Amino acid sequence: MNKVILMGRLTRDPEVRYTQTNNTLVASFSLAVNRRFAKQGEERQADFVNIVAWSKTGEFCSKYFKKGQQVGVIGRLQTRNWDDDQGVKHYVTEVVAEEAYFADSKRDGEAGNAAFDSNFGATAPGNMGSDFEVTSSTDDLPF
Repeated sequence: MNKVILMGRLTRDPEVRYTQTNNTLVASFSLAVNRRFAKQGEERQADFVNIVAWSKTGEFCSKYFKKGQQVGVIGRLQTRNWDDDQGVKHYVTEVVAEEAYFADSKRDGEAGNAAFDSNFGATAPGNMGSDFEVTSSTDDLPF
């Protein structure tokens, strides 16, 4: 199985280009993904992951994603290689985005989490919604 799930901040606005053969849109960008732990006394490190999004996913990313924005990406890991004009072999590892979501909260100034809300609902993890009520009464507890 080849599945990658990342959440990070865009290091630059998505760059759009079109394939020469069938004019398919391709959006490329990079995510700064924080590492889970930091060594004591050191700053938290980040990995910079190259992302490629094709067709409709690429169009969505190019239209709505901006530098500094926190996003979630689900896709697959891919490696490619090619020879340049001087015959030097180049290798690249990137994530091919199959799904892309807003990860900033609406309070952070980024409206438009419709794609995230439609997939996970307005009651995403961390947001219990208006149907959830906390009471301080212990009269109804079964123990």
